[in-house]
Amino acid sequence: MESSSRRSRVGSASAPAAEPTASPASARAVRSGAATVPQAPPQPLFADLHVLTVIGQTRSYTQAARRLGVSKATVSLRINELERAAGIPLVQRSTRSVALTAAGQQLADETGPAFTRIELSFAAVRDLASTPRGLVRLTAPVALGRQHVVPVLSEFLGRYPEIRIELDLNDKLVNLVQEGYDLAIRHIHAPPESHVAWTLCESRSVLVASPAYLARRGVPQTPQDLAAHDCLMYLRGAAGQSWTLARQTGRRRAPPEQVTVAVGGPFKANNSEALRDAALAGLGIALLPDFSASGAHGDRAEPPALVPVLPDWQAQGFFGGRLYAVRPWAPQVPRAVQCLVDHLRERFSGGF
Repeated sequence: MESSSRRSRVGSASAPAAEPTASPASARAVRSGAATVPQAPPQPLFADLHVLTVIGQTRSYTQAARRLGVSKATVSLRINELERAAGIPLVQRSTRSVALTAAGQQLADETGPAFTRIELSFAAVRDLASTPRGLVRLTAPVALGRQHVVPVLSEFLGRYPEIRIELDLNDKLVNLVQEGYDLAIRHIHAPPESHVAWTLCESRSVLVASPAYLARRGVPQTPQDLAAHDCLMYLRGAAGQSWTLARQTGRRRAPPEQVTVAVGGPFKANNSEALRDAALAGLGIALLPDFSASGAHGDRAEPPALVPVLPDWQAQGFFGGRLYAVRPWAPQVPRAVQCLVDHLRERFSGGF
């Protein structure tokens, strides 16, 4: 009797039950004992939207990954998830470029200001800490950075151990917003009006040569004499084929005397440090910014290895007239950035 009852229960449990036709997802839900609930469309994460705004600024997955501190694969995954949630392409990708679609641009334009406010608010709260801290992304020209910026950063980092610096040495005037830099050191005549700028020091261009070269070829007495000398030129298209020099005449209210001379020589380079080394080797007369001619920061006790040429004449329009610290405009400067600016102004106040 007990055996028959058991067989009856087993047979009842194993008998197939009639089920309505359903989707695989619904069938899985029924088999698991859960109620069938329509799936909501995936919702975008704020982090995914932020990635989209950064891609809109950088136009590069690689640069976006660098700014966000994640891998390129993570950036791609975030965008894929965002596009799946939106149900529409947001980014146009090719082997050579990255651009936002019209929908992606609209989304980035409308959400970007909110993320900017979040970043500024967080920076303001972080600045309430008694000790300045955070990452400062800094860019500077190659020669200036190697000779003068790096030597003064060790003291700064020792003074502020909670601040970290990423230094990019680059002679190109990169887009600070697009590349994600907090601060740039620029050797220019005037900073862009859309940026905040602090003057670090005055700068001038100088003609220099080694004593050995001048002993061998003679010392130029006038700008016109440069045409008969080996001149070491900065590689900058047609602008490097001639030098313009000016000097004050001594007459009241008289305009300065100005001379343009066609020059040539055995060596050109797009780096003032390389031109300085060529001049040291006796290859010719070099036109340099004063910070390259003076050597490394802190080495001024060393006797100069290069001699000024035509010291009464000032080269015109080739290199910048001042050194600036520049950053994109914002209503508040992060404390770590301000500390670095103050340090640079202090160390460069005497010029070169």
